[in-house]
Amino acid sequence: MLVIGLIKEGKQPSDTRVALTPSQCKWLVKNVENVKIKVEHSPNRCYTDEEYARAGVELTHDLSECNLLLGIKEVPVSQLIPNKRYMFFSHTKKMQPYNRGLMQAMVQKNITLIDYECLEHKDGQRIIGFGFFAGIVGAHNGIMAYGNRTGAFQLERVHKIKDYRALIHTYFGLKLPPIKIAVTGSGRVAHGILEIMNLMDVQEVEPEEYLSKEFDYPVYVHLKGNNLYRHKETKTYNRDEFHDHPEQYECLFLPYCAHTDLLMNGIYWGNNVPRLFEMEHLKDPSFRITTIADITDDKHGSVPCNLGDATIDDPVYGVNLQTGEQTAPYIPGSIDIMAVGNLPNELPRDASRYFGEQLIKYILEDVRNGGSATIENATILQDGKLTPPFEYLKDYAALD
Repeated sequence: MLVIGLIKEGKQPSDTRVALTPSQCKWLVKNVENVKIKVEHSPNRCYTDEEYARAGVELTHDLSECNLLLGIKEVPVSQLIPNKRYMFFSHTKKMQPYNRGLMQAMVQKNITLIDYECLEHKDGQRIIGFGFFAGIVGAHNGIMAYGNRTGAFQLERVHKIKDYRALIHTYFGLKLPPIKIAVTGSGRVAHGILEIMNLMDVQEVEPEEYLSKEFDYPVYVHLKGNNLYRHKETKTYNRDEFHDHPEQYECLFLPYCAHTDLLMNGIYWGNNVPRLFEMEHLKDPSFRITTIADITDDKHGSVPCNLGDATIDDPVYGVNLQTGEQTAPYIPGSIDIMAVGNLPNELPRDASRYFGEQLIKYILEDVRNGGSATIENATILQDGKLTPPFEYLKDYAALD
């Protein structure tokens, strides 16, 4: 029998999202054989303990019977239960230094870790994630920040609005000035950004038009991999080759810096991927961008002036164009950066419903049936030992 435990989120600041909603738990128990679900008591979820109880789900402080523990963010070392199988976003596959202790603790405790981020379709597309709602909230916040800087309009904060449906209603009557917006990426984050562009009646234009014309209405250009990168020698773009050898590619974004007011960044970034621009380009008088929503949020990553995470409560900071130092937002001589690592937590109930649907549709049946190649390829640790696809983490996981 598959006994699922929904764990209490322990990372601070607290995340309120859940892997399965009360109604999804109820559906699973009713419609899928040999599935049992327990929910660890928590005061902070977007769905309350009472809502799970009303759905007929058992609430407990003891998850020892569970053979699959589902969380969202990294589990604090003190909360790890030895010899258990976990699914959560561990943020370890890039050898993130701030989570090395977590990785070492999971090795010590003989834990099996299946990382949501590594669950992929055969073509490499991620199966589940919160990217769509990160795009929704990030795009809203980017537009909001631009309005705050210019004084041309004002938008309410997303987390003060009940849900996504209510958010849509706040856009009725909104008239944006004739701004030019560059949207990067082709995954779920980009899809969320484009949803907001359409809801706000921002018109799409082709790259050639964007670079050669000004408009008297708001426009955006959507830049995917083939628009952004080119092989240094062959001058072509191949997605698989780019992901395998990004260092052989150059970035083509720089001309857009002189024609863009607001950048919505939704591209994946790794250490060898060329940046969209470099810090010295901020000093160029032709650099027009005043606001960046760095939704994929990599510190010093594809957007080099991302100096680190802001928070949901205070999502925007400034960066001095000359010195590169952090400043208050919305002041002359600076560029505004919206960079928040848990954007979907502004719409936690909608984001959780979406996430749980993907989990049920693509993953839990395979888990119940004993596994699959998809799950195997996403298993970073098996009983505390690195699996073959993740042997490159050997030094990272080694005990000091």
